[in-house]
Amino acid sequence: MGKLCLISLVVFLSIVISMRVVHGIDESPEAVENWFKTLGNKKQKVTKLHFFLHQTGSTGLNPTAYPVANSDISSTSPTLFGLVSIIDNPMKVGPESNSTIVGRAQGLTATSSLEEISLLMTMNFLFTNGKYNGSTLSVHGRNPLTNRYREMAVVGGSGVFRLATGIATAQTISLNATSDDIVTQYHVVVIHYAGNYVELKQKQMQGQGRIQLLASMWLNFKKIFQ
Repeated sequence: MGKLCLISLVVFLSIVISMRVVHGIDESPEAVENWFKTLGNKKQKVTKLHFFLHQTGSTGLNPTAYPVANSDISSTSPTLFGLVSIIDNPMKVGPESNSTIVGRAQGLTATSSLEEISLLMTMNFLFTNGKYNGSTLSVHGRNPLTNRYREMAVVGGSGVFRLATGIATAQTISLNATSDDIVTQYHVVVIHYAGNYVELKQKQMQGQGRIQLLASMWLNFKKIFQ
């Protein structure tokens, strides 16, 4: 019985390994190549996004932004020139702290101006909830913090947002200079290719179906050898 159980377990694991459970769009090299082959048949669409970045400074509880490097003059510079920080800020539906999280803004910021407090921003908007779950947008640009509105470029994306281009407009909603806690509103407009969302949902449904199948198979194995 023990040997039979072991053989059955090996068979089950072999099935698990051979079945590719897909979450989101297939990102294998072959799938990406096939996606490009059908690019001429896809239509471009405009998508508008609105969310709030909630940053907790390094002195706060559960900080989401840390300074990781600085220049020789950062501590004496009126603009903190040369200070580099890494961020992993939650993206939320609203400005309230208990608002629903829809993603994470992950990347690097650096104070890059000797004349004003301005950041070089290089970050990814990773969506973790809703119909864009698993997709990303890549943002790069200049962020002069004293301006009411700051425009940065969307230079790419993945998943639903493959080959996306657009504009991300930032506006500070609240700022605590002591703790470095910041809430920033973002309006994002991107151009990307229609059809990706359908592909994404199809892959998710396939993945969910396979997971349910594997769970059912495992329960059956357990019943046989109980």
